[in-house]
Amino acid sequence: MSFLTLDLNLLRVFDAVMTEQNLTRAAGHLAMTQPAVSNAIKRLRESLGDELLIRTAYGVKPTPRAEALWPSVRSALASLEAAVAPGSFDVSKAHATFRLAMADATAAFFLPSLMRSIEAEAPGINVRMVPLTTREPRPMLLRGDIDLAVGFFPGVAAQLSYETASPIRHERLYSGTYVCVMRRNHPLAKGELTLDSYCEANHLLVSFSGRAHGLVDEALAQLQRERRILLTVNQFFTAGRVVANSDLLTVLPKHLIASTGMTEALIYKDLPFQLPAVHLDMLWHERDARSPAHKWLRAQMEGAQQMAIRAPAPAAKAETR
Repeated sequence: MSFLTLDLNLLRVFDAVMTEQNLTRAAGHLAMTQPAVSNAIKRLRESLGDELLIRTAYGVKPTPRAEALWPSVRSALASLEAAVAPGSFDVSKAHATFRLAMADATAAFFLPSLMRSIEAEAPGINVRMVPLTTREPRPMLLRGDIDLAVGFFPGVAAQLSYETASPIRHERLYSGTYVCVMRRNHPLAKGELTLDSYCEANHLLVSFSGRAHGLVDEALAQLQRERRILLTVNQFFTAGRVVANSDLLTVLPKHLIASTGMTEALIYKDLPFQLPAVHLDMLWHERDARSPAHKWLRAQMEGAQQMAIRAPAPAAKAETR
């Protein structure tokens, strides 16, 4: 296959189908018929000598060649769009699907405001949430599996600050604190939460990996103390439901307590030991850095963060006297 004879319009179709993982939805976003999209993909297959996309019951599945090709295609199309029409982006007429990776609590923190913006300004924009099961989202961004990752990624942002050659870009959206969360009528709800009473209680740990060890345990180890983790879960919503109906304690970022959906049943207390600040960082790949649509998305996330932070306190702080 010679690049000189390749119809570059086929790459636009390929990008849309890879984004949607569905020929019919891609056709709608491209203002084409579904047979025309199928024909374009067939021509690209013939040109590249690879199946690229395999039909499944739920849409299409990319081959390894397609997955390897897509990040370069997306980057090239974004650069061309920015060069040819740098000021022509009209969000009210734009058609795009963004894939975001966040934990459940972070999504609950951001999505209400983002959805209001899309409904009011961008009827052609769709959002798909991708499961985030790790504190290391960079491989997903490098593979082109997601467009944006938002969350607490310990060490990643600091590492990116001095890795100037990395294609991953980042922005800090928020810095907050961890607190101890318990039900309102918990035996420890009144009075000061001491290190002894904290360590003697049973605990719930929110862990995406399922590993029963976290920042709290590292901090306690420095004090030559430990706690009993009776339950490990991978969702903040589940954590809130369990803690509200048991004597378990958990540690959550204060700004995410509302995401448990149990704020009326919960209170929080300051921890009797020091933990580092919890940061919310936004990460994306440089191939999308100049895309007008992606810039719009990042601006909406910044605005959603500001609105969420200004919201009323998510739960009452327990009295210590």
